[in-house]
Amino acid sequence: MRSKDYQSFYDSFTPAFIEEKLIGNLGDGFNVCEEVCDRWAASDRVGLFYEGLNSSSSQHTYEELQSESAKFANFLHAQGIRKGDRVAALLSRTPDLMIVILGTLRAGAVYQPLFTEFTSGAIAYRLSTADTKLIVTDANNRSKLDSVKHCPTILMTGAAREGDMSFSAELSRQSDIFEPVRISAHEPFLQMFTSGTVGKAKGVAVPARAILSFYVYMKYAIGLRSDDAYWNVADPGWAYGLYYSVIGPLLLGNGTHFNENFVTPESTFKMIRKYGITNFSASPTIYRMLMANDRTLAEHGCLELRVASSAGEPLNPALNAWSKRRLGCSVMDHYGQTETGMSCCNYIDIKQPCFRTGSMGFSLPGHRMVVLDTHYEEVNKHEFGQLAVDVKQSPLFFFQGYTWNEKQPFKGRYYLTGDVAVSHGDGSYSFVGRDDDIITTAGYRVGPTNIESSLLEHEAVAESGVIGKPNTSYGAIIKAYVVLKQHFKPSLELERDLKQIVCECLSSHHLPCEIEFFSELPKTASGKIQRFILRNHARDEI
Repeated sequence: MRSKDYQSFYDSFTPAFIEEKLIGNLGDGFNVCEEVCDRWAASDRVGLFYEGLNSSSSQHTYEELQSESAKFANFLHAQGIRKGDRVAALLSRTPDLMIVILGTLRAGAVYQPLFTEFTSGAIAYRLSTADTKLIVTDANNRSKLDSVKHCPTILMTGAAREGDMSFSAELSRQSDIFEPVRISAHEPFLQMFTSGTVGKAKGVAVPARAILSFYVYMKYAIGLRSDDAYWNVADPGWAYGLYYSVIGPLLLGNGTHFNENFVTPESTFKMIRKYGITNFSASPTIYRMLMANDRTLAEHGCLELRVASSAGEPLNPALNAWSKRRLGCSVMDHYGQTETGMSCCNYIDIKQPCFRTGSMGFSLPGHRMVVLDTHYEEVNKHEFGQLAVDVKQSPLFFFQGYTWNEKQPFKGRYYLTGDVAVSHGDGSYSFVGRDDDIITTAGYRVGPTNIESSLLEHEAVAESGVIGKPNTSYGAIIKAYVVLKQHFKPSLELERDLKQIVCECLSSHHLPCEIEFFSELPKTASGKIQRFILRNHARDEI
């Protein structure tokens, strides 16, 4: 039952409403481990449910996590690592990863995630740029550090190589008591890097006050309740996973779930059933994968989720129709960035004015989202432009600029997201595309996501990516790259059907002039379509 009206809650919201629930505050600062772990350690609550390889599994209480994080914090202190120093982990989703995160935060140091699919070059760039003092890894990932010049001290879980330190041996020597080191609200506790879709990844140092924003998102958009079994599939090597599968649920005292197994339809459905998951979060890529493999479920099976959430790309109506039937609820779409956290959402625990399928929803309380034209003026109803944050009217906005000033993303009072959205005139917005992805064809400006969503309406389509291909007559023509589901094959007839469905869903000026069938689309490591690679592919054809 949605107990609050969105507009009245939004208008009356202040950071103090969240501060009063925490140990620290904006004036005196926070220790984030204290907020996400110690607050619950006196109870018998489980903080982490772990599903390991080869059907192994375990549960870890907040009390256990408090004790083990204190040992890791003592180890860091013995190594001379202090407040502000970066500590990285290149680990899969295991209890050791959770201990490293919490122990780093307990020590007042800055946790730096590294996605396990990164190459040595991507790892070296992030370690060097951040001047990382320590990296924790395992046997599966250790070889990636062999070619890293000036690699920091290496701490290995499992059997350690000669010259490396042993995680278990070092922690066994440490006390399980460590007084949390408080940092100011503006000092960093996470060192993120943007996904680097184009160019080098930029540094994003997340200050401690971001936990207030994380709390609001988890409580009101995700709608997390004390009796929920919550699983966010996103990898903690990325922002959505770290912010909202680790920090966010633990802030509210809910256990979170780590699944070390490779994400497949079978492993995902099995996990949901085994742990009785009621509140589920995943990227659109995961939902599309599940829908494309619907046959994995029993013919009339329903997983009976209470809540399903998504972030990263807009969802299409076909997916929501499937999710109601197979998951038991609609998938709520949310918008955010590494820089900002989630900032525009559809809400579970607040009664919002309306719900539009495929819309990113309404501003997160504590944020004022706007759409700006080329003169940085707010647009009118039904107009689109660059999505931005009105920093002056966003008390929970926490981004302070890129860590090493790699780019200037502010214009006056606004933080410019680089994304294009349409304003519905009622406080809600819909994503159109990255500014670089907008297609200008025959005088029209067209966003790729609506076309991609329309193509996904066809039963044969698993994924689609749409770009503008340079053309001397039109400036650009619309080209679609399509991945088909199993048992469907490319044909001229199918190509005609796909064009027809775009015309029916949108209009003739959205019609793809060309459709090419791919076995898979290029994606970032976090699962977002890399349209710039598709654009380069199209230019090479000219």
